Amino acid sequence: MLFTSALLLSALSLTSALPTFSSDQSVEQRDSAWAWDEGASSDSTIHISCNATERAQLLRALNESITLAQHAKDHILRFGNSSETYVKYFGNASTTAEPAGWFDKLVNGDKTGILFRCDDVDNKCYQDGWAGHWRGEISPDQTVICPLSFEARWSLEAMCAHGYTVAEQKDSLYFGADLLHRLYHTEKIAEGVVDHYADTQEEILQLAIEHPEEAVRNSATLRHFAVEVYAYDIAVPGQGCAGTVPVASELAASSSTVASATPISVSSSVSETPAASMTEVASASTVSSAASECHTHADGEVHCA
Repeated sequence: MLFTSALLLSALSLTSALPTFSSDQSVEQRDSAWAWDEGASSDSTIHISCNATERAQLLRALNESITLAQHAKDHILRFGNSSETYVKYFGNASTTAEPAGWFDKLVNGDKTGILFRCDDVDNKCYQDGWAGHWRGEISPDQTVICPLSFEARWSLEAMCAHGYTVAEQKDSLYFGADLLHRLYHTEKIAEGVVDHYADTQEEILQLAIEHPEEAVRNSATLRHFAVEVYAYDIAVPGQGCAGTVPVASELAASSSTVASATPISVSSSVSETPAASMTEVASASTVSSAASECHTHADGEVHCA
């Protein structure tokens, strides 16, 4: 009997000595031990070398690039390859998941390490026509934005204005579209897969027919598609400003007489709008020439588009 009592007392003493944890404490410990998204960033970083004005312009342009990518993804998810614009740019044989994924990665992907800077660290901005450049192998997630970008780019509010058409002017006229290009150069977003398989509108449309598997990962295709569906669905609903691809003879003639020549023919719906006046087409051509984007690829090739 004495032995049993002693054993019970020992058990009670041991129990009272053990620490107790509430359910709240357990949850707190579990939360502090693992945060799956710790360290991730939903936004690109702007370098300290950009002044307040440049920072404000870059922030707006980055937000506009997200707007373009988000709507492009939404358009694909809504219409798939029943969209004439989708087939035009990506072909009939392509999977809708890949371009939708590239747009989604730009919108929702981790952007840790992606840096935009304004200090011309590589001494390239002095060159004529250089509005910025990807730093390539030196810093594959860094982009330098030159002064010309801040002087010549347009906001999305001007979509389809100034005589702009997707087929006949550079998408880089719009700061948001230009940053799509620059973001698709970074390893963080492009993974070495999104690349330059075709650049001009004519080459882009041909790529969709001949190599749809490359069209879905072609940087220029993704940009032109994003701009065209935004223009048609959002900026000028049901009309847009797609334009038509000029033939070689028209291109040669327009390059020598752009200020006085009759504007290159565009779709009738666009030509009826005030935005497609002769003066504004000439203005778009001037800015397009001045704001051509040049950058150096990882293999050392200089590309201006």
